[in-house]
Amino acid sequence: MEKTLPRMLREVSRQYPEVPAQMTRISKDGGFSSVTYKELFENSQAFAGGLLSLGTVRGEKVGLISDNRKEWEQADMGIMSIGACDVPRGCDASEKDLKYILSFTEVKTCVIENSFQIKKILNAKSEIPTLKRFIIFEEPSDDDKKLCADAKVDLLRFYDVVEEGKKYNEKNPGKVTEEVDKGNWDDVAAIIFTSGTTGVPKGVTLSHGNFITQLDELQERIWLKPGERAICVLPVWHVFQRLVEYVILSQAAVLCYSKPIGSVLLPDMAELNPALLPAVPRVFEAVYEGVQKKMRRTGGIVQGMFNFFTGVAIAHSWMSRKMFRKNFMPHNEFTPVFWIIFLIPWILLAPLKALGNVLVFKKVKAMLGNNFRAGVAGGGAYPKAIDEFFWALGVNVVEGYGMTETAPVVAVRPVNSPIFGCIGSPIRGVSARIVDMEGNVLTPGHKGVLQIKGGTVMKGYYKRPELTEKAISKDGWLDTGDLAMESIHGELKILGRVKDTIVLTGGENVEPLPIEAKLKESTYIETAVVVGQDQRNLGALILPNQEELEIWAKANNVTYKDFEDLVKKPEVYKLVEADIKELICAKNGFRMFEKIPKFAFLTKPFEIGKELSAKQEIMRYRLSEIYEKEIKGIFKD
Repeated sequence: MEKTLPRMLREVSRQYPEVPAQMTRISKDGGFSSVTYKELFENSQAFAGGLLSLGTVRGEKVGLISDNRKEWEQADMGIMSIGACDVPRGCDASEKDLKYILSFTEVKTCVIENSFQIKKILNAKSEIPTLKRFIIFEEPSDDDKKLCADAKVDLLRFYDVVEEGKKYNEKNPGKVTEEVDKGNWDDVAAIIFTSGTTGVPKGVTLSHGNFITQLDELQERIWLKPGERAICVLPVWHVFQRLVEYVILSQAAVLCYSKPIGSVLLPDMAELNPALLPAVPRVFEAVYEGVQKKMRRTGGIVQGMFNFFTGVAIAHSWMSRKMFRKNFMPHNEFTPVFWIIFLIPWILLAPLKALGNVLVFKKVKAMLGNNFRAGVAGGGAYPKAIDEFFWALGVNVVEGYGMTETAPVVAVRPVNSPIFGCIGSPIRGVSARIVDMEGNVLTPGHKGVLQIKGGTVMKGYYKRPELTEKAISKDGWLDTGDLAMESIHGELKILGRVKDTIVLTGGENVEPLPIEAKLKESTYIETAVVVGQDQRNLGALILPNQEELEIWAKANNVTYKDFEDLVKKPEVYKLVEADIKELICAKNGFRMFEKIPKFAFLTKPFEIGKELSAKQEIMRYRLSEIYEKEIKGIFKD
């Protein structure tokens, strides 16, 4: 295994120079253009030469603010080739976040996608004194040039830097190669910022070794042949998609860029016939819901057939998993009992399932292309109902788990032998253990906190040693903050979260504290708790301010028996809903996925020992149990 990612790419490009490495749609109605492995590596080395000519040095931090495109990977590999590291973010990053991230890492050079990033960053230029230049992927406008000139920041086009790099490499033969060869396993590859509990981003420092550790066994669990295609739809600045690209490149497969929108993704799937689709659970939910919606619209005998055959397939698959030990098993099961109970119905249902495949399921699978081998669901919990549906239809979607601090993969079900209801066992080079709240290691079948140790664990939080010390123990165990359980065979099942961060099914990480603080600015809200773990969107549990609400009710002639009756009034819901919409909005700095479309009222204050700790901090992991009914009501539609 090579010591750095550029060395890995160099070796693959030597073995498969003419195999396509990247495919990008030329235009909305046009086909796809491709870049070979030879071209990808040569472009990255030319960009590396261009950076050297501009004075970029080993260890320097280079901003990389862009969404998915072929130039991103070329720039990424070029930056790492000379021993620098990139500080990535997407084009949807706020001006506030960019100001903090770029100033905190003292970025001199910032690679950007388009004009919008110029405006956002230059608005904060006074607080980023180190910034000297932009390198832009798209064609800059005259206004862009004037803005940069006024701010005394150089503006260079990416391909101009590539061309200058070619000239530099001709004049300095072997210089970039020398830098690539200097690279070590522990060199920093990237600093990826993730929000902290106070809303202040934390820079996760990841080494080449953190990423390369995963490439060993992932090539076995998520395997591809040279030249096979994989669809890329997730934001590449995010650690999940970044690692996905390295996994694809390490196997000489093809990065095919698309978007997680049905009207774009499904036609691309049909045209490209990919073998692999890594995505957040929401993408697979969208496919599932698209099929269900189509059946409901069709109605009649077609819908009846679909429901019947789907029910048969789910039942048959459930029996198969019991009989062949394909379920997550926290305790040992006596399999012969299942064979005695299920053998005859399993045999009888098999022909019906086969018929359903011919009449119904084959058409669903055709939507994914003729060469589809597997989907990989990560970045959020994969819903059980969706898992059962695709498993029954014979569409292989394997669930994985990780976090930015583990670069990110901890575990993933193998494509060839998945186990239902879990994330698989830890990959080679990674150890996992389940501990109780006192740190005692638990045996299989017991719920506790998941801790991780091994080659994927980050070097630490950039310039935040106190946070690093809190997250990683002296003997190297990273506390994930997630509740989990281990099976008797070593697979892991994620059961919830201890820490505050909420992860939506789209992979968005949401810190609830700033939202809750804003909600409590309302006259009518005493306490607010944001919920939404593993959901599409956020919700909230709201304890109203009883006194203020009763004053409002009296002034507006709203009659009620008691406080519990008052909060059931539609007028009260609309009153608080209006406040929430006014508080949690774009003008107050909140993003679209941070909005609260639905909420539920509570009528009793939180109690110490129940919802609150001795320090009177909310114990969020208990709320899902105590208020299960209310939370289900928020997300039932």
